[in-house]
Amino acid sequence: MLLVLLLVMLTSCTAVPQNLANKIFIFPQQTSTAHVRVTTSRQDLRAVTVCFRSFTDLNRDHSLFSLATPSAINNFLIFKKAANGLFDLWARGKANKVEGIAYKLNTWHSICSTWDSTSGLMQLWVNGVPSSKKFTNSGSNINGPIIIVLGQEQDTHGGGFDIKQSFVGMMSDVHMWDHTLSPCDIQNYSNNRSFTPGNVLNWNAFEFQIVGRVLVENKQELCQ
Repeated sequence: MLLVLLLVMLTSCTAVPQNLANKIFIFPQQTSTAHVRVTTSRQDLRAVTVCFRSFTDLNRDHSLFSLATPSAINNFLIFKKAANGLFDLWARGKANKVEGIAYKLNTWHSICSTWDSTSGLMQLWVNGVPSSKKFTNSGSNINGPIIIVLGQEQDTHGGGFDIKQSFVGMMSDVHMWDHTLSPCDIQNYSNNRSFTPGNVLNWNAFEFQIVGRVLVENKQELCQ
């Protein structure tokens, strides 16, 4: 009986790939606990591109994408600052500010960020428009064990969440690649044209676990 109970517990904790096409995550309230923990088998990354779509009315600091390892809590972090058009981009524990980005509240935004360990350059794209490339950190890969969290910013490996940095809103179409996408590919993603899904994270085969009050619902289709 104990063995059966243990197997049930292990099965319930195992992330199973799901096709989330036409789905969204809803983070309906600020909290220091609710988040989505995303699973990947990739544990060594020489370069990264992350793309997703988000919608929020937050005018305070909040995390959009948090990747941590024991050696660098902010190994790859996309963090929206309270000031309009201001982001912090982190790679391998070091940050750069990106300013002057056109960013409105209560609007869906396509957000992508790239980083390459050889050059150390990082760049942000919002709705297909690029920021200036900036040096962040170079010389070493992102090495696991990797924990990826949506909805919270990791101050410890897999935890240390701060309610004042939590995400409240909607998120969808999360993809991650092990290389820097070309500008054309990023614009194809941003403009809902055909693109190659992520080979690290793929929204159409997404492995994740929900902790706390995060909902999965169909995308809202507005009348034309």
